[in-house]
Amino acid sequence: MTSVGEPLEINSSELVRLLRERTSAGCVVLDCRAFLDFSVAHISESRNVNWNSMLRRRSKGSEVALDWLIPDKALLGRLRRRGESPPPPVIVVVVDERSRSVEQLKEESVAQMLLSALRNEIRTQICFLQGGFEGFSEAFPELCYRKTLSAEEPVPKGSSGRSTPTYDQDGPVELLPFLFLGSAIHSSRREILTSAGITAVLNVSSSCPNFFEGEFQYLRLTVEDNLAADIRACFSTAISFIDEVNRSGGRVLVHCHAGISRSATICLAYLMHAQRVRLDEAFDFVKRRRRVISPNLTFMGQLLQFETDVLYQG
Repeated sequence: MTSVGEPLEINSSELVRLLRERTSAGCVVLDCRAFLDFSVAHISESRNVNWNSMLRRRSKGSEVALDWLIPDKALLGRLRRRGESPPPPVIVVVVDERSRSVEQLKEESVAQMLLSALRNEIRTQICFLQGGFEGFSEAFPELCYRKTLSAEEPVPKGSSGRSTPTYDQDGPVELLPFLFLGSAIHSSRREILTSAGITAVLNVSSSCPNFFEGEFQYLRLTVEDNLAADIRACFSTAISFIDEVNRSGGRVLVHCHAGISRSATICLAYLMHAQRVRLDEAFDFVKRRRRVISPNLTFMGQLLQFETDVLYQG
């Protein structure tokens, strides 16, 4: 019998059995793939552990703490079995892209660093999924989440024959299950908000009204879209608001006028902070969902400064 803390290699069928027997309360699946890959497809109920290239280089030759790998403090507390007496047993399953065994893992890989950190810091059964997400998704596609990215649609015409601006077409895009990005037009249509399950609106503008005061939770951040604006000063307030909405089980729409510069900047900052990813990774992720985004040059510079703060915290 494998001792507690020693990685046990399991196959996809054995993981399914664990998930069915223990549910998500007793089996935690940690996915080590890049944030972009995880956001498109992952095992249902799994959690992403993304370790960006900058921090991998910085930590070379030294031990990595779980606090760096898992930013979710509640999950960390559960893995460390704190706050409950007696604490419930938890099985942790580590998943990468396609590795068939622990022996195949490179020393600098996210999966290897995570396994080492888990062995050092928690006292529970640790498992490694043979074949990774690739093998599991082929065998059990019904147990995986896949994000559908819609193709570009024709520009709709109004009764006047004028084209609807690209930034107002369709509806707000989902970046995370609780975070949406869109335009002022999207924020003005109650049916769009309710159909997406929006409960809160983060208005990043100086002129767009809060259309449904009393029906939705609002936060306005007064920011001009120009090269003199200091949007970075709003990051902390915006991140706290989004986190609060998420903790309460709600969903938040972030918008400015067009959903191109100011609101996109706030969403990029949130993704960088929450997922601990570089700006280029977050930008590519958002761009794939809302192609019109284009933060102004000053905002991009402030995001680059914020990237340094995020990646070197802790």
